Amino acid sequence: MLELTKSYYTIAQYTVGKTMTDINNNLANYPIHTVEELAYAFEPPKAQAKFKTQNSDFIVREVLSFEPEGEGTHAYLYIQKINTNTEWLARKLAEFVGVEVKEIGYAGLKDRHAITEQWFSINLEIIEAPNWDNFQVEGVTLLKKTLHRRKLKRGSIKYNQFDIILRQLKQTNQDELIKKVHQIQSLGIPNYFAQQRFGYDYNNLSRAARWFNGHIKIKKRAEKSIILSAARSMVFNQMLSQRILSIGWDKLLNGDIMMLSGTHSIFDAPEINDDLQQRFNTGDIHPTVALWGKNSLEKAPKALSQWCAGLEKQGLKQERRSIRLIPKNMSIQCLDDSLTQVTLSFSLPSGTYATAVLRELVQF
Repeated sequence: MLELTKSYYTIAQYTVGKTMTDINNNLANYPIHTVEELAYAFEPPKAQAKFKTQNSDFIVREVLSFEPEGEGTHAYLYIQKINTNTEWLARKLAEFVGVEVKEIGYAGLKDRHAITEQWFSINLEIIEAPNWDNFQVEGVTLLKKTLHRRKLKRGSIKYNQFDIILRQLKQTNQDELIKKVHQIQSLGIPNYFAQQRFGYDYNNLSRAARWFNGHIKIKKRAEKSIILSAARSMVFNQMLSQRILSIGWDKLLNGDIMMLSGTHSIFDAPEINDDLQQRFNTGDIHPTVALWGKNSLEKAPKALSQWCAGLEKQGLKQERRSIRLIPKNMSIQCLDDSLTQVTLSFSLPSGTYATAVLRELVQF
């Protein structure tokens, strides 16, 4: 097994209020590994592009995994928001209706610097339904409203549809871009957690390291969840990156734990046979890597052993995540031969990242 890639960043760069001696002596075993250093499925892209120069360059439309019933005690609102944070909007809805924010449901967080459309639910069991036309917030438009019997739960997403504009592309041409898109459609891309998972300047990881080492205490449950998710995601990313560096992108290993496409159902594959290889080639199954926790089936990588121990100490149980992400309905449109503007469209399941797709295509 190859050693993990050396981190671009150290805890020292993200830790405040501690002396350099404290950092070096106590946190050296918690290297922060960044998204930038992760291995690519294919050749690193030469193409360069400007990304998110304006909100309309990144459009996301959410499709739920179920259809609201049209009756019940929970109002369901399909809202378009521009340059607006999902959690902030949930608080605004709670204030407008006069309920606690815990009575507001949404299926997932959406980018702030974008135009996004997503569902919110509001519990109306103890209050009278308001006049939704009076809910006026800058950058927010109510597109649809209906009712349902239950609160909208996190993760209840069939897929997110993305329409992304890249501008002023360089170091490439139309044929190369189209070829790369077809390659991604056919073989997929690594199912990495993207940078937004780790907070601004990877701050969630530096806080996790200080927490695991006893430098700080994290008391709030929601805050613990965010920080643990960041640490777990970094471990996953590094284990997946190491697999790509070790055996390549399109190979299976005896003993892989497979996941059925579109589900979280897993099964052991002690020996890779022609049938399993064919199912992998057609995208029916994907190998998995651990979302680290107690009783993980893999051995903790030496370079990540302290991170893994910290996650286990917090009581997390092992879960699995597919290593491969295959975008659906992917297309590309070029405004002109000079590539001043390129539009990418594709859909992804819940818990995956559009920027993980883009990093295989362009540098931005």
